[in-house]
Amino acid sequence: MSLRLGLLATTCLALPLLLGPGQAAAQTVSGPYIGAGAGINFWHDQSSRGLRVHDEDVGYVGLVNVGYGFGNGFRAELEGNYRYSDIDTVSGAGFRGSSGYVRQYGAMANVLFDFDLSSFGIAPNGMMPYLGGGVGYLWREISSAKFSGGTSSYRIEDTAGSFGYQAIAGISWGLGGMVPGLSFTTEYRYVGALDSSHDVTRTAGPGLATVPGKVKLATENHSVLFGLRYVFNTPRPAPAVVEPPPPPATARTYLVFFDWDRADLTDRARQIIAEAAAAAPQVQTTRIEVAGHADRSGTPQYNQRLSQRRADAVAAELVRRGIARDLIAVSAYGETRPLVPTADGVREPQNRRVEIVLR
Repeated sequence: MSLRLGLLATTCLALPLLLGPGQAAAQTVSGPYIGAGAGINFWHDQSSRGLRVHDEDVGYVGLVNVGYGFGNGFRAELEGNYRYSDIDTVSGAGFRGSSGYVRQYGAMANVLFDFDLSSFGIAPNGMMPYLGGGVGYLWREISSAKFSGGTSSYRIEDTAGSFGYQAIAGISWGLGGMVPGLSFTTEYRYVGALDSSHDVTRTAGPGLATVPGKVKLATENHSVLFGLRYVFNTPRPAPAVVEPPPPPATARTYLVFFDWDRADLTDRARQIIAEAAAAAPQVQTTRIEVAGHADRSGTPQYNQRLSQRRADAVAAELVRRGIARDLIAVSAYGETRPLVPTADGVREPQNRRVEIVLR
């Protein structure tokens, strides 16, 4: 059964890859979100004190969660879950039965981490794998589990709870092309709990020495789920950038590029600034515009400050190269004027720039 389960879980988790790339890239979750999922559940057979409870292999599972993404890959969430499995047989020395079902329900607190593949140089294609774990409390209800031996009959009809834990592996698939903030999710979850004690009640006949009055059963589940997650306050895709009219024929433009999240000048950047400073007298420059820009991998507020630092660094280098400071007009546009339009959160080298325009 473990091989079957492993193949099924692998196939389900890989399903989004078979569907092809989405219309919008998945993004690291930032802010509050809600989610829900449903799928199949495998509850392992359990035994205690000579009594064995055997399940029907495949049950079902459903869950809902609310959470918060911190924008750096980490998420925290609260989850409510429900699982159902039929009991195939209850057996032991001298007795046997074949009815009943098991319901499990609980509340968990989870911590997860999303892996942004663009950080590894892979172009975003809408897929975001994640891993996580959680702890909480699980209740197990065993109902109508009947068995008999000779003229004696027994029944397990009891609910008990214990500390629970789980491990989570999943993939989210961005559906922002249809609804901003919406993702399709596929998950595998391993859920366990400490042993819980259940009463065994005799319903007819004399007592059997081989039947205990209580059984302690462990909890072990393997679940595969499909679901949806919606992140609130997700910004809509950036509108198309309207190209400004071409500059006058006498204007010259120089582009100075920066490393990610940096405002210091590279050797190549200093070379380009030197060329701009040398060209200024040749075109009879009356004004030099220095405009700073940033890509969309940070918050708009942070990118505004970063673009200002980049513009100030270029202006200072122009002054060091002999350009009068009162000829230089410095401005910063943050992430609002990308050279290459991208989705939010994407690191684009051509958008990390300062434009020098000689007029």
